[in-house]
Amino acid sequence: MDHFVITGARVFDGEDSLGVVDVEVTGGRIVSVGGRPEGAELIDGAGATLLPGLVDSHTHTDEEALRQALTFGVTTELDMLSIPDRMIPLRRLVAESSELADVRSPSVGLTHPDGHPHQLRKGEGDPPWPVATRADEVPAFVEGRIAEGADYIKVLVEDGHVFGDSLPTLDPGLVAATVREAHARDRMVLAHTMTVASATQAVDAGVDCLTHLFFDRPHTDELVEKIAAAGVFVIPTLTVIASITGEPAGEQLAADPRVRAKMTPVWLDSLAGAFGASPRESFGFALDSLAALRAAGVDLLAGTDAAHLGAPGMAHGASLHGELRLLVEGGFTPSEALRATTSVPARRFGLDDRGRIAPGLRADLTLVDGDPTVAIEDTLSVRRVWRGGTEASLTPAASGA
Repeated sequence: MDHFVITGARVFDGEDSLGVVDVEVTGGRIVSVGGRPEGAELIDGAGATLLPGLVDSHTHTDEEALRQALTFGVTTELDMLSIPDRMIPLRRLVAESSELADVRSPSVGLTHPDGHPHQLRKGEGDPPWPVATRADEVPAFVEGRIAEGADYIKVLVEDGHVFGDSLPTLDPGLVAATVREAHARDRMVLAHTMTVASATQAVDAGVDCLTHLFFDRPHTDELVEKIAAAGVFVIPTLTVIASITGEPAGEQLAADPRVRAKMTPVWLDSLAGAFGASPRESFGFALDSLAALRAAGVDLLAGTDAAHLGAPGMAHGASLHGELRLLVEGGFTPSEALRATTSVPARRFGLDDRGRIAPGLRADLTLVDGDPTVAIEDTLSVRRVWRGGTEASLTPAASGA
């Protein structure tokens, strides 16, 4: 089906609600919004809302994950750290298959040789990671990641204590050097930080994005003001913070019949788990930080930190819907939460061909029953999904491995 019109659905175009209008697709592109040409196949969207394909702005992904994500209406995942020997062939496969969500990646991130996330990746079979321990080694590190296809560069500033651990951290001078070298090569730098101190260090070094909220203690007004003034954007990842602090968000999501119908028992068990390494009160610090950043006008993007099987409290595709609920619980309107998973990540990551429903853009589309601009939980009622104009199967993968 190369030429079709989705008719009778409410349309949220990535920015605003348009009401009930028809959306025409030809050759994998949106060609009109409003109007109904003759000769096109009609798809009944009555009782549903048409959204741009959803974007999860923080994952660690693989083939199975991208397949599962698509069944939940997630058409793009922004990977935040991957092994190049696995990501490079995966990206080739994604380019050839409409049954996988699209992906972008930084390849391997820069961290201390004995730092995060090595303590979490034991048994993953990783090859030796490239490192830079001196500023004069940073240019080669950045060049190496770009040669592997990196769309942006990742640095990790993590002392481990939110995970109940103690780890050596990346030298601040190396973070600043990475920013200089990456910016000189037209690449953003995204920083893993989870504490007020590490976030402050990263912002002072000139990074473009913080890939988590800070939640070890109450935020400071000074840090929020720095982030806003610098134009830094933040991916809150309330999903993983809930897991780290023992909040039952994953367990509640795993109990939803719309999730259970698409996931294997082993994945459901993993989703229902939690790290539980930090005090429960720390989740409140995260929500307070979220509210302060929102009030300051900082761009906030929906992302989950969904990773491999066994990373408790998260699952590809499903957890993004849980993240949207958490954003609304944290003070977002439903429409703000929808922007955080559509037009805002598209704008901040330079994905100019997606994230909105407008003529000329990719037909990455998700049709959901109900109206998520009123009830955000309706995003999980996925009726149909198209990636690049090709309809995706909503049948879950048989494998749980």
